[in-house]
Amino acid sequence: MGIVSIKENTGTPKYKQIIASIEDAIINGTLKKGDKLPSLNSVKNQYALSRDTVLYAFNELKIRGIVQSVVGKGYYVVSEDIGVSQKIFLLFDELNSFKEDLYNSFLAALGENVQVDIFFHHFNPDVFNKLIHDNVGEYSHYVIMPANLKDTENFINHLPTDKVYILDQTHKGLSRYPSVHQNFKKNIYQGLTEGLSQIKKYNKIILLFADKKQPEGIKEGFEMFCSHHKFQFEIINDLVGRVFSKDELYMLLDDRDLIRVIKQLKEDHLKIAKDVGIISVNDSLLKEIVEGGITTISTDFNLMGKRLAQMILNNEFAQIENPNNLIVRKSL
Repeated sequence: MGIVSIKENTGTPKYKQIIASIEDAIINGTLKKGDKLPSLNSVKNQYALSRDTVLYAFNELKIRGIVQSVVGKGYYVVSEDIGVSQKIFLLFDELNSFKEDLYNSFLAALGENVQVDIFFHHFNPDVFNKLIHDNVGEYSHYVIMPANLKDTENFINHLPTDKVYILDQTHKGLSRYPSVHQNFKKNIYQGLTEGLSQIKKYNKIILLFADKKQPEGIKEGFEMFCSHHKFQFEIINDLVGRVFSKDELYMLLDDRDLIRVIKQLKEDHLKIAKDVGIISVNDSLLKEIVEGGITTISTDFNLMGKRLAQMILNNEFAQIENPNNLIVRKSL
């Protein structure tokens, strides 16, 4: 008997019988990692099937990571773990402590039978494009964190629309895809407004904003808040040559900048909150502890990961704005 076995009038679709046959062959050792599957044409001709039926079965195994196609040669077994029901492509901009929380929450909510392969584009559009191009058709779902890269819809359009989910940042060009995202402009404005009574004791607010990496909405929400409440403010892109003065409040988006500011304040004998205030964006365990606690404006990254997993498992189309809060600690 060959690798593939199909029976008539069983009520089971023939493509599912092909998949089950190959899974059985892997379980009983007939097929091992590195072995070649029967050709599409041989299965098609033996059982009088359409080529699409056989191709659909092979591609289902492919997107689960069990087989891989080699152009001009055929399909080969690359994994004997047939328990994998879905294989997910996860494209992050970068990894940091709060995105690690998101990732771990996402994995935990998916369960054991889902494989997640994580990639990073590091805000480089060429890397972003290549990673998507090289993985078209290889996964059951694609989770994309486009960050603030321009024209990402032109790259994402190469993926099957019903398999794509957008994470964290989105824009009008990506409106046809389900998402779990932040409304950065609204979140920053509301977060600062919640802390208005504490912020009023400072004469000036400084936002450290790197255009290459940060969402534009953060700057827009900051400017809207300062304009509405008539605060003197400044937006800078680095700390080089910065002289810290009393009664300033710094809004920091990068954890390395947070550490640099704390270090410099110590060297200048300035007290956090008493002399210079700090608000950081995106909460982490570190910020609960450092200097008695750093005030943050942050989304719930654990909830973001969990909700995204639920959408994928339930094949749900939704565009969800993840909640965001001001967490007041001693730095304000």
